[in-house]
Amino acid sequence: MNHATLRDRIRRCLHSTHQVEAITGDHAVAGMAREERALTPAAVLVPLVERVEGYTVLLTQRTAHLEHHAGQISFPGGRAEEEDDGPVATALREAEEEIGLHRRHVVEIAGFLDLYETVTGFLVTPVVGFVTPPFELALDAFEVAEAFEVPLDFILDPQNHERRSLVYKGQQRSFYVIPFEDRYIWGATAAMLVGFARRLNGNPLPG
Repeated sequence: MNHATLRDRIRRCLHSTHQVEAITGDHAVAGMAREERALTPAAVLVPLVERVEGYTVLLTQRTAHLEHHAGQISFPGGRAEEEDDGPVATALREAEEEIGLHRRHVVEIAGFLDLYETVTGFLVTPVVGFVTPPFELALDAFEVAEAFEVPLDFILDPQNHERRSLVYKGQQRSFYVIPFEDRYIWGATAAMLVGFARRLNGNPLPG
């Protein structure tokens, strides 16, 4: 599939606005009821980088000392600030702050995935954007240990989506893992990627 065809498929499978009613999250992956509670708005950028050999997904490895999701593989993003004019602004600002990806390289906002509620109390808007190289990253050493790219074809292959489980606060909870080389993409990031892959294939995750 050529770049233009894939771009069109991606646009068509996404929500066209951030005002999304569909909410999935850690509870849905675990097969549990959604808990009514106050949530902190947040947004992440799902950066799809147009490489000659095919699209990649740009991800970060968070530093080990952070309060939330320490050491995990994540999209660039974070909580919304008062000055942000919506989740796109939050995602672009956080990408600039965390990894130095200037918004001029995000040539198009393709759309939005379902809202994602994390077990840690964030309601995340995933903003999917097409990114055009060349660009140079400048990582915030306090928050980001590393940035790397994963081929989108690898992410979209269901054979690379694993379900595992652990005991969290006395309850058995399922979660997704996408092993890639010597890394393990798991938790909310893996679930959003699996949801993205299933949405492209016409089979979205349950809310």
